[in-house]
Amino acid sequence: MALHELLWAAREDGTVVCLDEASTLDFRAFKARVAAYVSWLELQTGQRAALCLDDPFEFACALFASLACGKEPVIPSTSTPAYLAMLGSCYDVLLTAAELPVVDACMGASMHGRHIDPQAPLTLYTSGSSGVPKAVRKRLAQFDAEVRTLETQWGAMLGQAPMLASVPHRHIYGLLFRVFWPLAAGRAFDRASCAEPLQLQARLERVGRAAVVSSPSHLDRWLALPGFDTLAPAPCAYFSSGGALGEETANAYASRFGAAPLEIYGSTETGGIAWRRRDLSDAWQAVPGAELKCDADGALVVRSPHLGHDDWHRTDDAVAFDEDGRFRLKGRLDRVVKLDGKRVSLPEIETHLARHPYVTQAAAVVLPGAARERLGVWVALTAEGSAALLESGRVVLAKTLRTHLGEYVDAVVLPRRWRFCSALPFDARGKLPAAAVAAAFDARTQGMEVLAQCAHEGALHYELRVPPTLVHFAGHFPGLPILPGVVQIDWAVQLGAEHWPEVRSVLAVERLKFMAPVPPGAILHLTLAHDEARRKMRFAFRLGERDSASGVIAYQGAA
Repeated sequence: MALHELLWAAREDGTVVCLDEASTLDFRAFKARVAAYVSWLELQTGQRAALCLDDPFEFACALFASLACGKEPVIPSTSTPAYLAMLGSCYDVLLTAAELPVVDACMGASMHGRHIDPQAPLTLYTSGSSGVPKAVRKRLAQFDAEVRTLETQWGAMLGQAPMLASVPHRHIYGLLFRVFWPLAAGRAFDRASCAEPLQLQARLERVGRAAVVSSPSHLDRWLALPGFDTLAPAPCAYFSSGGALGEETANAYASRFGAAPLEIYGSTETGGIAWRRRDLSDAWQAVPGAELKCDADGALVVRSPHLGHDDWHRTDDAVAFDEDGRFRLKGRLDRVVKLDGKRVSLPEIETHLARHPYVTQAAAVVLPGAARERLGVWVALTAEGSAALLESGRVVLAKTLRTHLGEYVDAVVLPRRWRFCSALPFDARGKLPAAAVAAAFDARTQGMEVLAQCAHEGALHYELRVPPTLVHFAGHFPGLPILPGVVQIDWAVQLGAEHWPEVRSVLAVERLKFMAPVPPGAILHLTLAHDEARRKMRFAFRLGERDSASGVIAYQGAA
């Protein structure tokens, strides 16, 4: 069903649109809620309506109401105040959850005689290479074309299976798969988000056969969480987008559910370009209606009804086609930099590092230096890599990986700065924000600098540098600065709460000992061990070969 005709479609009023926790919202309720939003929006001045609603049902209703009363929906990627302030000149009306009580009180406007222009504009925001949000203006017809492509490719497989999701609806992938496609096809979408397998299990028990819209970061993380091995009934399909899904993760899903997730490749600008299922092939194949070719420098070029024009669109991804017309990604062309006169492909550095058995993923970034730029790499370690870090230390581990990387690239461009962790901080869309990678190398003037982190045998292990400029050294003590003990306790709580949030509700610090003073610039080793049953977390700092401080954090936990 065409998106611009949806509100006036000959669809049964009892058709389920959205699944709530224990009830359903049907097509009648959807149209009534759209009419209420139309009443509210028509009282607002300006044409551009920023929709900042985390509830996918409310968002969908507000979106179609905006279109129905001739306003242009603006879809920010987040609702944080600073982000919205950056976009302040890009919208006239701001719709958040705070306005919902007013919308509730509105008498629904009559929809008779209204229509939605199939060429109506929508603006989405995505990450820009300069760090400033990038506006991508699209037409409703482009989304309609993509919905038809999705239904052609996978509609028969899904049947009437509702859509469950772990991804937000305010980015093009979630907007298409979680909102537009179900609405156009007459399938229900879930109002709740499934952040972990136990939540997904609860929804599967509620709805039965379903499809799951997720991301590589979620799918990868779910493997180790409680409930994954017992998910039932098995989803009829897992969709993934926002990055490449690891081969091990794909194989694990294929083994457990009979098929690897369906990966979608594309961008906000292009929409969906290609798809793959890694248990069948690691090559990507074009979605129906898309034409693909390779530019002279290896860049993928696409022509598609999802673009909104008939011209070829050049992407920043380098590819290599095979004899069957499928392709494999070779990295981003726009991440080729020059260091000491040498051209360096950051994706190439990351790919080479990922070949080492100590590395699951790597993120490379160019860092400013006093005389010249240097390369930094943030590495997520395998279990073997974590063991090597604990046994030999960060310096030896970095030397090992430099030697490995030196087999592929010139010595002059080898990374000079290294950070190690258990997992890179991919966001809800499966993206790794460039700002997060850069921040990993920034010394914190108000706190510790995390050089390395890993999990091993049920405990968390950190290597921390104490910044000499730390404000807590002022006056403690004149002529002989020493890190205050309370700061060490605070650091332990901060890092522990990243994994066990309840640790923040500190009740007491037990068995507290300070055995060695910590000077500016020191390298500290911290071990955290969590006892969930007793609501306690043990911490132990070591300075070189000496124990520095230790204790037990007793916390309140969930009410």
